[in-house]
Amino acid sequence: MYQLELTGWHTICCVINMTAAAKSSTQIAERITEAMLARKLAPGTRLGEQQLAELFGVSRTQIREALTRLVTRGIVTVSARRGWYVIEPTSEDARDAFEARRVLELGLLRHARPLSAEAIKALRLHVEHEQVALEGDDVATRSFLLGDFHVCLCESFGNSLLADTLRDLTTRTTLTAMQYQSSHHAKQSCAEHVGIVAALESGDLAQAEQLMHDHLCNVEAGLEASLRSDPLSPLQQALAPLTDRNSFDKQSFAIPPYHPS
Repeated sequence: MYQLELTGWHTICCVINMTAAAKSSTQIAERITEAMLARKLAPGTRLGEQQLAELFGVSRTQIREALTRLVTRGIVTVSARRGWYVIEPTSEDARDAFEARRVLELGLLRHARPLSAEAIKALRLHVEHEQVALEGDDVATRSFLLGDFHVCLCESFGNSLLADTLRDLTTRTTLTAMQYQSSHHAKQSCAEHVGIVAALESGDLAQAEQLMHDHLCNVEAGLEASLRSDPLSPLQQALAPLTDRNSFDKQSFAIPPYHPS
C-alpha cells in the first residue's frame, strides 16, 4: 500500500494542488478526483482524515463527507480498521469501465446534434493544451488533460449528468492504467483526440463516433497488452541493476588512502 503521510506541507501539496480554496465536501472530493486523473494519487494510496483536514483547513467531518462521496462514486474504498484508500481496480474492473465508457461516449455521439462553433473552439483549445503539456515534462498536467478531454466533450453537448458519470469512469481507467502500466502512449491519445475534434468540426458525427470507438479500443488494447505480459516484469524491472558494475572505472571510485596529519 502507498501511504500518504504527513511528513511536511510540501509533500502533500505535491499530491493535491491547493492553489485554490476548496472548503465544501463537494469541492474537496473533486480536488481528490483531479489528483487521481493527474496520476498524483496512485491506486492503494491511504487518505488520512486528519492529514486531509489539516491540508484543506476544514473539519474531519467535512473530510469524511467528501470521502463518503467518493466511496459512493466507486473510486475510494473504506475499512473500519484500515481507513480510506484509493481503489485498486482489477483487470475485470477495467474491462467493465471501458465497456461502460463505450456505451456512454459512443451513444452520446450517435444521438447528438452538431456542436456549436464556440464548443468546437473550446475543444480545440483543450487539445492544444494537451499538445503543449506533451512537449514539456509535466506528466501530471498531461495525464489530467488527456482524461479530462472526454469529460469536456460531454459537457460540450450540454449533458452534465453524463459528464459526471464519465469523470468517475475515466478516473477508474486512469487508476487501472497506473496499476498495470498501460502501453498506450500519451502522444497517440492526443493525436486521436485531434482527429475526433476535426470530425466534430466538420459536422461528421458518424466519423467522430468511429474515431472515438477506435480510440477507446486502442487505450484498452494498451492495457490488455500489459495484462498479458509477464506478471513479474514490473518487479524484475524494479530490481534490475542500475548499470553494469564491471563497466565502472574502479580507480575513479577507489577510496583514497588515509594519511594522518
